[in-house]
Amino acid sequence: MTILDGRKISSDIKEEITQAVNKMKDKGEKVPHLAAVLVGNDGASLTYVGSKVKACEQIGFESTLVQMPSTTSEIELLSKIKELNEDQDIDGFIVQLPLPPQIDTQKVLLAVDPDKDVDGFHPMNFGKMALDMSTFIPATPFGILELLERYQVETKGKHTVVIGRSHIVGRPMSILMGRKGWPGNSTVTLTHSHTKNITQIISQADIVISALGIPNFLKAEMVKDDAIVIDVGITRVADDTKKRGYKIVGDVDYDAVKKKASFITPVPGGVGPMTIAMLLKNTLLARERHRVNQAL
Repeated sequence: MTILDGRKISSDIKEEITQAVNKMKDKGEKVPHLAAVLVGNDGASLTYVGSKVKACEQIGFESTLVQMPSTTSEIELLSKIKELNEDQDIDGFIVQLPLPPQIDTQKVLLAVDPDKDVDGFHPMNFGKMALDMSTFIPATPFGILELLERYQVETKGKHTVVIGRSHIVGRPMSILMGRKGWPGNSTVTLTHSHTKNITQIISQADIVISALGIPNFLKAEMVKDDAIVIDVGITRVADDTKKRGYKIVGDVDYDAVKKKASFITPVPGGVGPMTIAMLLKNTLLARERHRVNQAL
């Protein structure tokens, strides 16, 4: 059994990006600039955005945090997005989800310039990804692909079962694992809350990617021997023995499943760190794209 160590691989990627940024500085070029928009004071979102800003500092990116109150109107947020779209200094930006109920999330995501959409959520970028064109891949699926590639996990001809059909992970993952190339070329089954015989389907999978958000959903008896198990779930579960009063748990019953798996991601320390690393990689790609466009 091999642990797919997201902390190590994300650290490697950050080091590679740091070297690229240092070369830009040596040439007197503008370094990548990532902005994050945070509406409200959701604790998990604050932590997540804070870690993104900190990561930018570590690798030499410029970063901007735009904090707006939870009472922000849709018009005010759309106006701020327009401002970021037009700001030549900013290469990419994200709008942290979830947004307050008075704001239409879809309208906001549509307003982001696709060339600055380093989250890869804009329909134009999603469509390009589905057509196997060069684009921004959503950070979490991008991170999973990178883990599979760097650990040389064979995916060709395998049966991949994706659990969950969100636009952020499940659906893009099902497209990417079925694409021509590597990682890819697998036969994909996308399962969800209305899938019948889901346990039977999972038991036939060579690769299981779970993005369900139900703690310890995937049990050892549900996976076959030597399965490759990717756990995207992150749920806070109350735990009085912990200083914070909770622990982070994935979708997979890790201690039991790891005895059967050939490759497995831990939670925490698996897919999570990769998400931020790939967001930074997308921002570097955005900077390169803008540099090329400006030279034309």
